Amino acid sequence: MKRLLISAFTIGLIGMASLSQATAATAKRVHVTGEVIDTWCYVTEIMYALGTAHHQCAVWCAAGGIPVSILSEDGTVYVVLRLEDDDSSVANPAVLKIQTHDVTVDGDLYERDGVNYLFVTQVADDNGVVNLTHEDYGIQPFGE
Repeated sequence: MKRLLISAFTIGLIGMASLSQATAATAKRVHVTGEVIDTWCYVTEIMYALGTAHHQCAVWCAAGGIPVSILSEDGTVYVVLRLEDDDSSVANPAVLKIQTHDVTVDGDLYERDGVNYLFVTQVADDNGVVNLTHEDYGIQPFGE
Protein backbone atom coordinates (compact mmCIF):
# COMPACT_ATOMS: atom_id res chain seq x y z
CA MET A 1 0.00 0.00 0.00
CA LYS A 2 2.83 2.38 0.87
CA ARG A 3 4.50 1.73 -2.50
CA LEU A 4 1.21 2.29 -4.26
CA LEU A 5 0.78 5.68 -2.57
CA ILE A 6 4.37 6.68 -3.38
CA SER A 7 3.87 5.63 -7.02
CA ALA A 8 0.61 7.55 -7.26
CA PHE A 9 2.24 10.62 -5.69
CA THR A 10 5.18 10.42 -8.14
CA ILE A 11 2.84 10.06 -11.13
CA GLY A 12 0.87 13.04 -9.84
CA LEU A 13 4.03 15.15 -9.60
CA ILE A 14 5.04 14.19 -13.13
CA GLY A 15 1.56 15.08 -14.37
CA MET A 16 1.67 18.45 -12.58
CA ALA A 17 5.11 19.20 -14.07
CA SER A 18 3.78 18.42 -17.54
CA LEU A 19 0.75 20.63 -16.94
CA SER A 20 2.86 23.55 -15.70
CA GLN A 21 5.08 23.28 -18.79
CA ALA A 22 2.00 23.30 -20.99
CA THR A 23 0.70 26.45 -19.28
CA ALA A 24 4.07 28.23 -19.12
CA ALA A 25 4.12 31.81 -20.32
CA THR A 26 4.25 32.24 -24.06
CA ALA A 27 5.97 35.12 -25.80
CA LYS A 28 4.06 38.04 -27.21
CA ARG A 29 5.76 40.34 -29.75
CA VAL A 30 5.79 43.94 -28.51
CA HIS A 31 7.06 47.37 -29.46
CA VAL A 32 7.99 49.36 -26.31
CA THR A 33 9.07 53.00 -25.98
CA GLY A 34 10.45 54.37 -22.74
CA GLU A 35 13.45 55.14 -20.55
CA VAL A 36 16.01 52.48 -19.65
CA ILE A 37 16.03 52.58 -15.85
CA ASP A 38 18.04 51.30 -12.92
CA THR A 39 15.57 48.80 -11.48
CA TRP A 40 16.99 48.80 -7.94
CA CYS A 41 16.79 52.54 -7.35
CA TYR A 42 13.49 52.85 -9.20
CA VAL A 43 11.70 50.16 -7.19
CA THR A 44 13.23 50.95 -3.78
CA GLU A 45 13.10 54.75 -4.25
CA ILE A 46 16.45 54.98 -2.46
CA MET A 47 17.34 58.00 -4.56
CA TYR A 48 15.85 59.84 -7.50
CA ALA A 49 16.16 57.23 -10.24
CA LEU A 50 15.42 58.78 -13.60
CA GLY A 51 17.14 60.72 -16.34
CA THR A 52 20.35 62.71 -16.26
CA ALA A 53 20.31 63.13 -12.47
CA HIS A 54 20.71 59.41 -12.03
CA HIS A 55 22.68 58.46 -15.15
CA GLN A 56 26.08 57.69 -13.58
CA CYS A 57 24.57 55.77 -10.66
CA ALA A 58 22.42 53.77 -13.09
CA VAL A 59 25.51 52.82 -15.10
CA TRP A 60 27.28 51.69 -11.91
CA CYS A 61 24.31 49.58 -10.85
CA ALA A 62 24.02 47.93 -14.26
CA ALA A 63 27.78 47.26 -14.30
CA GLY A 64 27.39 45.68 -10.86
CA GLY A 65 24.74 43.28 -12.11
CA ILE A 66 21.50 45.05 -11.14
CA PRO A 67 18.93 44.25 -13.87
CA VAL A 68 17.79 47.14 -16.02
CA SER A 69 14.24 47.75 -17.10
CA ILE A 70 12.35 49.93 -19.51
CA LEU A 71 9.83 52.32 -17.99
CA SER A 72 7.32 52.78 -20.79
CA GLU A 73 5.42 55.93 -21.54
CA ASP A 74 2.31 54.47 -19.85
CA GLY A 75 4.20 53.65 -16.62
CA THR A 76 4.62 49.92 -17.25
CA VAL A 77 7.99 48.46 -16.19
CA TYR A 78 9.60 45.79 -18.39
CA VAL A 79 12.55 43.88 -16.91
CA VAL A 80 15.14 43.38 -19.66
CA LEU A 81 16.45 39.81 -19.54
CA ARG A 82 18.29 39.88 -22.85
CA LEU A 83 19.45 42.61 -25.21
CA GLU A 84 19.63 41.66 -28.88
CA ASP A 85 22.14 38.84 -29.55
CA ASP A 86 24.07 39.14 -26.29
CA ASP A 87 24.18 36.05 -24.12
CA SER A 88 24.62 37.93 -20.85
CA SER A 89 22.33 40.51 -19.31
CA VAL A 90 24.58 40.98 -16.27
CA ALA A 91 27.06 43.86 -16.60
CA ASN A 92 26.48 43.79 -20.35
CA PRO A 93 28.41 46.61 -22.09
CA ALA A 94 25.55 47.06 -24.58
CA VAL A 95 23.15 47.69 -21.70
CA LEU A 96 25.56 50.16 -20.09
CA LYS A 97 25.63 52.21 -23.31
CA ILE A 98 21.85 52.78 -23.30
CA GLN A 99 21.31 53.28 -19.56
CA THR A 100 18.83 56.16 -18.93
CA HIS A 101 18.32 56.59 -22.69
CA ASP A 102 14.91 57.01 -24.24
CA VAL A 103 14.60 53.99 -26.53
CA THR A 104 12.12 52.16 -28.69
CA VAL A 105 12.63 48.41 -28.75
CA ASP A 106 11.09 45.38 -30.36
CA GLY A 107 11.05 42.16 -28.42
CA ASP A 108 9.36 39.17 -26.89
CA LEU A 109 7.31 39.82 -23.76
CA TYR A 110 6.75 37.15 -21.13
CA GLU A 111 4.28 37.97 -18.37
CA ARG A 112 4.42 35.92 -15.20
CA ASP A 113 3.06 36.63 -11.71
CA GLY A 114 2.49 40.28 -12.53
CA VAL A 115 6.04 40.87 -13.83
CA ASN A 116 6.84 41.83 -17.44
CA TYR A 117 10.02 40.16 -18.72
CA LEU A 118 11.39 41.44 -22.02
CA PHE A 119 13.80 39.77 -24.43
CA VAL A 120 14.83 42.72 -26.62
CA THR A 121 15.46 41.57 -30.17
CA GLN A 122 16.21 45.04 -31.57
CA VAL A 123 16.79 48.55 -30.30
CA ALA A 124 14.82 50.24 -33.06
CA ASP A 125 15.48 53.81 -31.93
CA ASP A 126 17.84 55.37 -29.36
CA ASN A 127 17.22 59.04 -28.60
CA GLY A 128 19.91 59.22 -25.93
CA VAL A 129 19.28 60.78 -22.54
CA VAL A 130 16.34 63.15 -22.94
CA ASN A 131 15.00 63.26 -19.38
CA LEU A 132 16.94 66.30 -18.06
CA THR A 133 16.33 65.77 -14.35
CA HIS A 134 19.72 67.04 -13.18
CA GLU A 135 18.44 70.60 -13.49
CA ASP A 136 15.99 69.86 -10.64
CA TYR A 137 17.80 67.17 -8.65
CA GLY A 138 21.54 67.70 -9.21
CA ILE A 139 23.65 64.68 -10.09
CA GLN A 140 22.87 61.60 -7.99
CA PRO A 141 24.13 60.04 -5.79
CA PHE A 142 26.30 63.09 -5.04
CA GLY A 143 23.90 65.88 -5.96
CA GLU A 144 21.52 68.02 -3.97
